[in-house]
Amino acid sequence: MAKKILFIDSNHPRLHEMLMQKRFQCDLFYDKPADELKKLIPHYDGIVLRSKFKITREIIDSAPNLKCIARVGAGMENIDVAYAEKKGITCVNSPEGNRDAVAEHALGMLLALFNNLIKANAEVRSGKWLREENRGIELCGKTVGIIGYGNMGAAFAKRLQGFGVKVLAYDKYKTNFGNEFVKESRVEDIFEQADVLSLHTPLTDETNYLINDAFIKRFKKNIYIINTARGRCLNTADLVKNLESGKVLGACLDVLEYEAVSFEGIDVKEMPAPLQYLVKSDKVILSPHIAGWTKESNIKLAEFLAKKIIAVLK
Repeated sequence: MAKKILFIDSNHPRLHEMLMQKRFQCDLFYDKPADELKKLIPHYDGIVLRSKFKITREIIDSAPNLKCIARVGAGMENIDVAYAEKKGITCVNSPEGNRDAVAEHALGMLLALFNNLIKANAEVRSGKWLREENRGIELCGKTVGIIGYGNMGAAFAKRLQGFGVKVLAYDKYKTNFGNEFVKESRVEDIFEQADVLSLHTPLTDETNYLINDAFIKRFKKNIYIINTARGRCLNTADLVKNLESGKVLGACLDVLEYEAVSFEGIDVKEMPAPLQYLVKSDKVILSPHIAGWTKESNIKLAEFLAKKIIAVLK
């Protein structure tokens, strides 16, 4: 009998095409409500999802046939991974698929911030030709500190080569990863030397509000912050406080703590004061959680994940 895969979220067709080539049954139920999905899950060997649906202990206990939970993307915070694995269910994701996109986006945001490109572009379009007011700074000679050296952090370090920067990386759960792109460091070294901090951690209880006022104040220099990880890894109110004081010179934010669970929007009707500040500040560049959202990554995410699902369920 063919293994059955339930697709809860939309994704690139390449994913289910690869699975069907291996004789898996793929049911694409992107638009079914949560209550209906919960009733369907017990009948499937595998689930494919992104972010809009949570896989809880209750759902896992209701699904005796489930052998694989697959997340299109990197973050696994909407899945109770520890409980699933305890029940013999393998959880897989595909961070390899969008690591290049995230790295390029982070670099692009940083260069745009350093060179006032967003502000200058708007000014020229409105008839203003301000040169001295838009004098930028160079990345060359700076020290970039990376927190979290997984797929995303490593790809960002690699992209920084050629810019004449010193790259330090700290990862609490990895050692012996230093190479020609990066120097493995203590977090204290990053506090001491970094001009730029780039965050590349998953969202866990440990990293929730990891970047807060106390953390920022440990830096010896005034710094720039990049967050392409998860919005709640950074306390927005504390970021604003340090932007106002000048401790944080600027920020590149692809993610915000105010995002919906599915990452598909924010509530702009009741915009909290910290977000209002970010929106109005020319020291901040914002994008709508699209760092890993390229045409190429859409395909790569699907292909990497399909191969992992096949390996688990073959």
